[in-house]
Amino acid sequence: MEPVTLSTARLLLRTLTPDDIDDVVAICQDPEIQRWIPIPAPYERQHAAHFIERMVPDGWRTATICTFGVVPREGGPVLGAVNAHCQSGTWEIGYWTAREHRGRGYTTEAVRAVAHWAFTALGAQRLEWRAEVGNAGSRAVAEKAGFVMEGVLRAALLHRDTLRDVWIGALLPSDLGLSGALPYLPSREGKAPAGA
Repeated sequence: MEPVTLSTARLLLRTLTPDDIDDVVAICQDPEIQRWIPIPAPYERQHAAHFIERMVPDGWRTATICTFGVVPREGGPVLGAVNAHCQSGTWEIGYWTAREHRGRGYTTEAVRAVAHWAFTALGAQRLEWRAEVGNAGSRAVAEKAGFVMEGVLRAALLHRDTLRDVWIGALLPSDLGLSGALPYLPSREGKAPAGA
């Protein structure tokens, strides 16, 4: 698959290029990103170069990790990144945002654009979001983007040599007003029987 470019009202979502290496190195010095995202620590230029020059193109080529750099529509530095990646046949979304650009709705806007693209271009029928329990910033973005929280998966994330619990949420095509390729029959669990 060739990389694609998406746009929103304020943002351009495009593949990361070698010109973005310095931005990514600077962003990934943030202790919060290193706390929650499984990246090398300390994070050095060689890590960003490997990510941008090898991992991003390989992910697009194999259509297994489609990574978008998030930049302002009018141009400017990298604000963050969003990816859609496939794990065992299930599409997931992941993201990070530069500290100085948090709280402005950029990540929610970018996540919605990538989710719409995943449903319409990749044929995803369900898009999952996962984050370590306690990552309140990531959860807030997911909820604002429309993800429904579904629970906690115990010991589902290996991070810094320790298994950790994760929150899981999901977004369906219908949550964005889209039709899925297959019909969906929700369970009646938790609903009162008709006539009760």
